[in-house]
Amino acid sequence: MQPYDYIEMKVPAKAQYVGVTRLAISGLASRVGFTFDEIEDLKIASGEAVTNAVQHAYKGEEGEVVVGCALFEDKIEIMIADNGSSFDFEETKKNVGPYNDEEEVQFLREGGLGLYLMESLMDEVKVHHEEGVTILMTKYLGGEQVDKDVRTITY
Repeated sequence: MQPYDYIEMKVPAKAQYVGVTRLAISGLASRVGFTFDEIEDLKIASGEAVTNAVQHAYKGEEGEVVVGCALFEDKIEIMIADNGSSFDFEETKKNVGPYNDEEEVQFLREGGLGLYLMESLMDEVKVHHEEGVTILMTKYLGGEQVDKDVRTITY
């Protein structure tokens, strides 16, 4: 296993902290050496994951979102986790977003854009949904290190 630095923060599950997490991830990605465009992709994907936690995890009750970043020489791994309500990622995926290669993006249904963006902008996306939801996303330096059609693994 490569050596890495790990940075973690907990923020209240409130909309005003989504930007804070995006800025923190932006700074960390810059430190690793990502380009401006790659950092923008990371900010959008992580912002969508944190926004999903804020909007859906606690259903109006107080809670926290944990954002963890592992900084490697050639990649960044981002974890967004909450302890709120879990959801069935595969079932949600069936009902939203153009996850079929034959579907056109203009037919994207409202509400599925976040999941679609995360898969489109990151090299790897994994979703765990047992007690709350944990999204693990990986982005490699210098472009994609995996097939263009990223495969999402859910547990």
